[in-house]
Amino acid sequence: MIKAVLFDLDGTIINSEEGITKCVQYALRAYGIDEPDRTKLRCFIGPPLDPVFREKYGMTEAEAWQSVEKYRERFDVKGIFECSLYDGVREAIARFKEHGYLLALASSKPETACRRILEHFDLLGYFDEVVGSTLDGSISTKAEVLEELGRRMAGSHIGKNELCLIGDTKYDAAGAKAFGIRCIGVSYGFGTREELLAAGAEAVFDRIEEVETYIENDAAGEGEAE
Repeated sequence: MIKAVLFDLDGTIINSEEGITKCVQYALRAYGIDEPDRTKLRCFIGPPLDPVFREKYGMTEAEAWQSVEKYRERFDVKGIFECSLYDGVREAIARFKEHGYLLALASSKPETACRRILEHFDLLGYFDEVVGSTLDGSISTKAEVLEELGRRMAGSHIGKNELCLIGDTKYDAAGAKAFGIRCIGVSYGFGTREELLAAGAEAVFDRIEEVETYIENDAAGEGEAE
């Protein structure tokens, strides 16, 4: 029975494509790289940024971290709020809270940014825990974020079998699997149904209300994967 619902942020609660891709463009320009097509930069949404800079643009480790710093120059001032809530998410979060679930955020975005975004959309008060990556990179992957969340939730006496992560990419599903908890995918974000299922998601839905129903049915022993 699920007692705690964990949310990813980008692609699950907010559509952050504009802010993230524009900040990547800004960082790339510092290296003389012009990428006018922002759809080619969607690969930066979900995973930690530095390995994507290395893999996609052949940067060294030092160059990748410098690019992350350039990214943050724009993101911290402007890009952070170039985003919008997905339809129905606010209402679903409120209902989960009303029904007594412990709510937590687990994002690879820096924790300070996560809190600013949730506060911006007047959602911070719904969450019992907010965990994101660290600026020094010591916590960056979804599995590492979930490990830290587990440490902070130790006093709640909620077991891993009672946790469920809602996410939109293979990184969420793989991170949940590595941590040993369930993952329910949403297809309206930045990943695909096929990627989510292949990475270990137990079900994928097109709308957050369907996720809500699935979790409520699970509590009643009626959940069915899709």
